Amino acid sequence: MPPKFMLPTSLRHTLSSTLPLKTHSFSSSSSSSSSLHYKQWTGLQNWRETPLNEKRTWGPKGPVATTTTSTGLYNDNNDPTVSVTSLSELATLLLSTSDPIEKSKLSHLAYSKWRRGLLPLGVSVPPICPARPLKPLLVSPKEIPAPKSSGLPLNAYMLHNLAHVELNAIDLAWDTVVRFSPYIDVLGEGFFADFAHVADDESRHFSWCSQRLAELGFSYGDMPAHNLLWRECEKSSGNVAARLAAIPLVQEARGLDAGPRLVKKLIGFGDLRTSDIVARIADEEVAHVAVGVFWFVSVCEKMGCVPCSTFRDLLKEYDVELKGPFNYLARDEAGLPRDWYDSSSVDKQENTEQLSEVYERLASIISMEKENSSLNSDPQ
Repeated sequence: MPPKFMLPTSLRHTLSSTLPLKTHSFSSSSSSSSSLHYKQWTGLQNWRETPLNEKRTWGPKGPVATTTTSTGLYNDNNDPTVSVTSLSELATLLLSTSDPIEKSKLSHLAYSKWRRGLLPLGVSVPPICPARPLKPLLVSPKEIPAPKSSGLPLNAYMLHNLAHVELNAIDLAWDTVVRFSPYIDVLGEGFFADFAHVADDESRHFSWCSQRLAELGFSYGDMPAHNLLWRECEKSSGNVAARLAAIPLVQEARGLDAGPRLVKKLIGFGDLRTSDIVARIADEEVAHVAVGVFWFVSVCEKMGCVPCSTFRDLLKEYDVELKGPFNYLARDEAGLPRDWYDSSSVDKQENTEQLSEVYERLASIISMEKENSSLNSDPQ
């Protein structure tokens, strides 16, 4: 039997922080067996291998390539990345950039340079929190104005909220790349490649939202927004397992839940163009949740922990709330097992297993009775 993979003490602390993780065998049998053998999203490898996506403009019939590709975003005189020597350093630069449009452009440039092999991962230190523009004003979720009092029509209101989510998602993905860059030897380069790819997707989504807001006569910053997403990120700054649980497996998964509802409202409002944008974004978020599941399972395997119970323990430890209703079909497609996040699913599974045991015992008893009856019957 090969020796069990052990983590360096420093990374074990980074993975588990103060959480007392159980050391179950990854192949052990339990009521959470579906969590141990999760169904990976079938499109994950294709997503990883897809060519660099330059379709950052929303045309009359959907995404189209911009006239300026990633290689032509800056010239030699205004390129802020000219002295940057690593992906982590470039990610730190864009995290420190307050202008949302500039941040989106830098995000695409960073991923394109990484994808073309022009930058190593390197190591850097992320800022305590990402730079933010003067607007929108950041308030508590309770202080977010209702649609009728926001000064924006319903479609622009929903689009502004989505733009805010996408901008935060850019920062969340890049912070993950930079913050855990010292642990590339254990996590592997694929971890950072995936989250750089996620950041690029999110920057494209923000570009679509920003473009559509401008078409409607508005811009990002025209109404207050909350800082809840970044607060969730801060909680998990010292624990990669908690980061994966809180961001892709909770926050990103909420996008799968909310997407169809937003699309339905926008269609009802009569804005089919915006509904198409939201539907496309929601569809692409499946990959991001799938990436989170893949790496969460990988980290749990390295630590010798059961993913399902570890996920629940982390949410409890870091006070991360799970909210329904859940879009089970999209979550299933992304490979996120239901028993990780839905207690009713666990109850149903346990009841089913108990019933199966009862049926098996009954079948065994009936079989034994038949056999005894056959042995005791008078010969003809």
